[in-house]
Amino acid sequence: MTRVFAVLASLVGVVLLTVGITACSPLALFDAIGPRDQGGRLTLRNAAFGSHARQRLDVFTPVAATGHAPVLVFFYGGSWKNGTKEDYAFVGQALAAQGFVTVLPDYRLYPEVRFPDFLDDGAEAIAWVRDNIAQYGGDPRRIVLAGHSAGAYNAVMLGLDPRYLRRAGVDPKTVRAVAGLSGPYDFLPLDPGTAQEVFGQAPDRAATQPVTFAGPHSPPAYLATGDTDTLVRPSNTRSLAARLREARVPVQERVYAGLDHSDTLLALSVTFRSKAPVLAEMAAFLRQYSGGERVPARTVNR
Repeated sequence: MTRVFAVLASLVGVVLLTVGITACSPLALFDAIGPRDQGGRLTLRNAAFGSHARQRLDVFTPVAATGHAPVLVFFYGGSWKNGTKEDYAFVGQALAAQGFVTVLPDYRLYPEVRFPDFLDDGAEAIAWVRDNIAQYGGDPRRIVLAGHSAGAYNAVMLGLDPRYLRRAGVDPKTVRAVAGLSGPYDFLPLDPGTAQEVFGQAPDRAATQPVTFAGPHSPPAYLATGDTDTLVRPSNTRSLAARLREARVPVQERVYAGLDHSDTLLALSVTFRSKAPVLAEMAAFLRQYSGGERVPARTVNR
């Protein structure tokens, strides 16, 4: 049975690598049949952080949680057009097993919305986390952000450009560190297709780019990509990392040999973790910069 399962998992991996992670059904299948980290569990499902049907989030907690744990908000990718948090439960459990109270938010997608509406959704999700996460063992003063692909853009942009958090009533310093896997951060001029559709109406194109906001007040950043990524070029990671280093911001830049765009996400899973130490290195970085202040548990509903 174990060998049969391994073969099935490998086949799903091939499908994912072939069609890309924006194809929801293969990813949902992978999430459904793949082995899960036993150190994390789903604790809260579909909590509302806004009135829209997609403004919902799930919370995963460490099985061995002792309270005041660092909190990681993970944004999935899908070209701002696709995705659902239910397909990323393996990520939530993997990160929870690393000791993070992990939050997976949904957010509104194109064509219903365009830039910057999905960033405002992310900021509102962070406001919910700040106000409620202590009930689930997380420390609201130890919030870090992470994401993959379009989700990496969301996480990094929310950390670097303070306007969105401020609009949600959140102090930008609430975000202690960010991590991006295979994210687009410096992609002007806009390519035809998705980038043009999602960002083309912005009056200030430079204001759509995370690299624009990299400066001395930016949070520490873990930025990783694969050297065979042809969907989001590794130059995005190199450019942002260089800009942050110039500003003397702590940054860990990793370009994993032999990994493509999907691999940096799949390497978080039990099945493909041997591909590269993405999970261990990202978790160690975020743990280091998550801060150590302790606050009493609060019960606040937003």
